[in-house]
Amino acid sequence: MYCDRCGEPAAEGDHAACRAAREMEPPRYCARCRRRMVVQVTPFGWTARCSEHGAPQSTS
Repeated sequence: MYCDRCGEPAAEGDHAACRAAREMEPPRYCARCRRRMVVQVTPFGWTARCSEHGAPQSTS
């Protein structure tokens, strides 16, 4: 698993800043394969899609 903001392995390092930033930003990397995702931000929200895995699934 990878951090969906910075793309680094989720188990390595401190990702507190990434978690804080993700409250206001869409994910940038696929958490499964680390590929950069296609992200579209609109005034009403955002969409993100990995070319291999599709849209990210909720982790909550």
